[in-house]
Amino acid sequence: MISITEWQKIGMGTTGFGIFFILFGVLLYFDSVLLAFGNRHKLKGTSFFLGGVVIVLLRWPLLGMLLETYGFFNLFKGFFPVAFGFLGNAFNIPFLSSLFRRLQGTSSMV
Repeated sequence: MISITEWQKIGMGTTGFGIFFILFGVLLYFDSVLLAFGNRHKLKGTSFFLGGVVIVLLRWPLLGMLLETYGFFNLFKGFFPVAFGFLGNAFNIPFLSSLFRRLQGTSSMV
């Protein structure tokens, strides 16, 4: 019989929890109802991005990467003002702060 120490039992328990949560996350990720609900308003960006991946796999890399870039900007266009606002506030560099404020679309000095 193999003897297992207490540390090995703890390791096996945490590994089991990790495998369970990874499998549960993959199950929820590929749930069609959740995919349709979360991605319905971003269908244009998703289709351009995935179409770009297909075009790259069909050996048209430049066109595919252009389509992927357009899809990426369509998918995350609502996040860019938030990111620029955070970067403008987080890094107090005068040139970058004014640039990020301009990209964010606000002129407040807060």
